[in-house]
Amino acid sequence: MATHTRIEEHPDLMAMRAHYAEVSARPQLQAAEGLTLLTGLYLAISPWVVGFNGNPLAISNLVTGAALAVLALGFGSVYERTFGMGWVAAGIGAWTIVSPWAVQHAAATTGTIVSNSITGAVAVLLGLATTAMAARSRT
Repeated sequence: MATHTRIEEHPDLMAMRAHYAEVSARPQLQAAEGLTLLTGLYLAISPWVVGFNGNPLAISNLVTGAALAVLALGFGSVYERTFGMGWVAAGIGAWTIVSPWAVQHAAATTGTIVSNSITGAVAVLLGLATTAMAARSRT
């Protein structure tokens, strides 16, 4: 039996990294990563695009959009460490949908409701898709 002095050289770890590298190279996952990044960036800038930047909801959208974009970058660059966090994107999407009513003193206009609902629904779907792909890759 061979002994390894460094954990990075362990055959099981190397096989796991190769598996996740193969999974992250799939076009479906790359599309989900890219769309999640774009969704997060849009969510972050949506207060200025839709015109509710003076609203307390703008801070919520900026923070959650930045978090979603960072999460998507993690999916793309270190998938082996972030593959189980797809549900977070779905959670951010769910918050985005309810935030026009949940954020105190947010003036929920038609523009904010439509923008957040569509963006949130896209984030939920992408989060669920990423979670499903991660679950499929583990089996």
